[in-house]
Amino acid sequence: MSSRTPSAKPAAKTVKKPTGQQHRKQARAWETDMELRTYRPEQLLNPAELLARFTERTRELLGELPEEQRPVGSEVSTVLRQAVLEAFRTREEYVARLVETDATSWTTGMSALNLRRAIRTSLVDSGVRVVESVDEREHFVVVEGEGDGFEVVRPAYVDQATGKLILSGQLRRVLRRHTQSVGGPGTQDAATKEDQS
Repeated sequence: MSSRTPSAKPAAKTVKKPTGQQHRKQARAWETDMELRTYRPEQLLNPAELLARFTERTRELLGELPEEQRPVGSEVSTVLRQAVLEAFRTREEYVARLVETDATSWTTGMSALNLRRAIRTSLVDSGVRVVESVDEREHFVVVEGEGDGFEVVRPAYVDQATGKLILSGQLRRVLRRHTQSVGGPGTQDAATKEDQS
């Protein structure tokens, strides 16, 4: 007879069931952060006050110039006024697009894919071209990896009207798998196929 005693079974691991506590904690932290970020009415930009400050500072700077080099006061005021009003128009357009994007994200039952499509549509409607092809490398920076191939980590965003780069994309270097077929020249590797699609 064996003198061994039956070995004790290891205690079963207890799996924590999601309680939603972590989610609620993150939601409270986000709400607190939004409250701290909220502008107060006295902090909102006021075009008249902004123009008055710019005009005052411009007069100070012009006072330092020799008399023959000073522009006429009315010219300066007109240029400043146009610049401030244009800046506010631009801000209004920008805020309107952000509001549209946020409103889209609140659409009931919208999946992440549909949200991305809606945001992309909004960008294209705003005149932004989204570059996802490694063929346009001038719009990208290489951020990591090794190899002779590339894959897109983040797309690039270009203003269609001016051609100006809004946000450069990011590329990762990758090793390409070169394969040879038995009866002939090498077949295209997967990365090359993706580049051409």
